[in-house]
Amino acid sequence: MQKRIALLALFAFAAATAFSAQSPSLAASASCDLVAGKTVKTDYSITRMKGRKIYGDLVPFGQVWRTGANEATTFVTSADIVVGGTNVPAGKYTIFTVPNADKWSLVISKGTGEWGTQYPGQDKDLARIDMKVSKLPSPVENFTISYEKSGSGCTMNVDWETTRATVDIKAK
Repeated sequence: MQKRIALLALFAFAAATAFSAQSPSLAASASCDLVAGKTVKTDYSITRMKGRKIYGDLVPFGQVWRTGANEATTFVTSADIVVGGTNVPAGKYTIFTVPNADKWSLVISKGTGEWGTQYPGQDKDLARIDMKVSKLPSPVENFTISYEKSGSGCTMNVDWETTRATVDIKAK
């Protein structure tokens, strides 16, 4: 009887340890209030660096990336906006990025509801917009999308590893 209890306890411990080591990606959201009640909101899943080389390795340069984990990253605007100089009508979109060492492209896709890496193709692209890239002063463990208020607009920041990609957004 004691052997059964010990074996059961060992199994429960092993299962709990395995489950905690595979913690799921967390859902996150970022938003910015533009002017006159106009907003932009991004919902995404956080992924972690976990000691890995990210850009140019886990996330290859020059290829469309889902920009987060799990479900596709959504980009919802309550009004017509301008993203990096490109007009974007009010609506719900999916965003992807194409990372490179010196510049990125933000892909705003009209295709929505994708899971994971399912990029619906260029025929669904609303726009591909250049993003500025800079080096962060220290590594960022958790993939993060945030907005910084700047005048009557916002700057979208995509931070992970030692890279920040940004694009300016303003109300139209």
